[in-house]
Amino acid sequence: MKPVSEITFGFSDAENYRRRENRELFNKIFLRTDALRDLDDPSIFFLVGEKGTGKTAYAVYRSNFPNEKQFSSHKFIRETDYNKFISLKKEKNISLSEYTDIWKVIILLIFAKEIMTSSGTAEYFLRYPKFKALNDAINDYYNNAFAPEIITALQLIENSTSAVEVFAKYSQFGATFKGGDGVEVKSETRKFQTNLLYIQGKLQDALSSIKLSKSVSLFIDGIDIRPASIPFNEYLDCVKGLANAAWSLNNDFFPRIRDSKGRMKCVLLLRPDIFNSLGLQNRNTKLKDNSVVLSWITDYGKYRSSELFLMADRMFSVQQDKIEPPGDAWDHYFPFEATNLTEEHSRPSSFVIFLRYSYHRPRDILTMLDILNDHYKSPTDKDRVFLYSDLFTRRFKEDYGQYLLGEIKDSLSFYYDESEFELFLKFFEYLNGKSRFDYEYYEGAFSEFYKYILAEVHNAPGFMKSAEEFLQFLYDQNILSFIEEAEDEKFIRWCFRERTPSNISPKVKTGMQYEIHYGLANTLNTGKPISRPKQKIPVKQETEGFLGVVDMIDKGRKFGFIRQDGMPIDIHFKFSDCHDPSSLDKGALVRYSLKKSEKGGLSAYKVVISK
Repeated sequence: MKPVSEITFGFSDAENYRRRENRELFNKIFLRTDALRDLDDPSIFFLVGEKGTGKTAYAVYRSNFPNEKQFSSHKFIRETDYNKFISLKKEKNISLSEYTDIWKVIILLIFAKEIMTSSGTAEYFLRYPKFKALNDAINDYYNNAFAPEIITALQLIENSTSAVEVFAKYSQFGATFKGGDGVEVKSETRKFQTNLLYIQGKLQDALSSIKLSKSVSLFIDGIDIRPASIPFNEYLDCVKGLANAAWSLNNDFFPRIRDSKGRMKCVLLLRPDIFNSLGLQNRNTKLKDNSVVLSWITDYGKYRSSELFLMADRMFSVQQDKIEPPGDAWDHYFPFEATNLTEEHSRPSSFVIFLRYSYHRPRDILTMLDILNDHYKSPTDKDRVFLYSDLFTRRFKEDYGQYLLGEIKDSLSFYYDESEFELFLKFFEYLNGKSRFDYEYYEGAFSEFYKYILAEVHNAPGFMKSAEEFLQFLYDQNILSFIEEAEDEKFIRWCFRERTPSNISPKVKTGMQYEIHYGLANTLNTGKPISRPKQKIPVKQETEGFLGVVDMIDKGRKFGFIRQDGMPIDIHFKFSDCHDPSSLDKGALVRYSLKKSEKGGLSAYKVVISK
């Protein structure tokens, strides 16, 4: 076997393999799974997988290496694209339906230009006059500088009136364009809508006229990355418009093109939770019939036949001077055993440690390999292989923990901003060094954490409104598992293992034992007890305007308790702190402020009936 110093470990982010100089390595190390073959099915419109499961890798491979039956294009949505959509919405006063129309034009433009680039000989265009006219119009509009990217297509949409005039020069409609009723369109919004439909019609007419010898697939990536500068609602509207446009074209336009050997389709790369948030009808059916869902889940006893192990082994085996039997290369570089296994293995079981640290995702395994390589590769030590101890050093745990935390941050950025992520991290201090705990301990930690929120932040984010909601949030993000015990058997339930196409968001159980993920425990400050200064809750009013319901009232002793949604404890109040205590009854909706009580807890004051 080659020394470690001669092994190239590649990239954790497959986007790097789009560059020409990296394609040869990618072609060697990429594992061709059944999912790659399934992607070629004409009815597959979604590539769905958790972050790090290889969605981008599949799209890059297909676009890098066309075959005799098809070629593919891989496009990323960038921050500039979203900003352009938002500016268009403000300028043109567009609605969600116009988002869909804009995306249809973008997708069709990209298809047209990719086909022109791959097949655009003079003889080819002579066979299809309508497609030649479209090519001439696009070249005229862009001065022969059209790049098949989303932002370039958006420039045409932004200046749709000019685009219509250019398109009309190369068609039967003459130099000016009017609405379908022959009357000049005056409203700017209506004019923009009419222009979009006109451009879409010309693109569809031209694409319908050609006979493709190969199928063409367009992969759209980057959907699960929301730039911090883009508000969530604006972002989601844009993504929903894309999903509706792709579905409509895939079902209503592309299949109706007749007498063409090759077919066209648009494939969206999506995380399961984002797929679930798009509002598509019959989501389960679309996942079953129109999606490739990537899953690399394996069991310790069967891992050597798993695609995840074969992917890792291939990284080393294909770089040897001769072809090695499956697993031999891995065993050479990682010749040690995992501890605490219930089953014996005839070969080194080192890969089990990688499984324990990972979420059974290719990126997790590749990142661990990359960290090990950076830390321990020695050009002078020809016989150096990786040791059991290499995976348990403080430096390795810190670097890998930071990677996992970065993955969580990227995942949460789709929904939440930076300040909410920092608040999320704050919670783990209240576990006081515990990475394993029961539900009662968790509730106590959350109660203390919620007091901090009320005192310092005032308003809790949506996923922190109650102990149950936050527990589900932690489970959804695979930060913790819950443990079920039945007779002599113990079941460790991870969301990533329980998730299926028909159950995208498995539910966490309360009243269980819980454990923070191995790779995150130290990074989330649960590895050792932390000395925290006691939170100071000012005696004066902290926040006005809390809303709650009177849950208990004792008019004789002149006190009561208020229940507020998301508050883990009821709030005590005295009649002396109420505006009109005689009007209070159980069930009354009240507005109140908070202060520190004489005993150091929280109590309500300025309690008034909410009108």
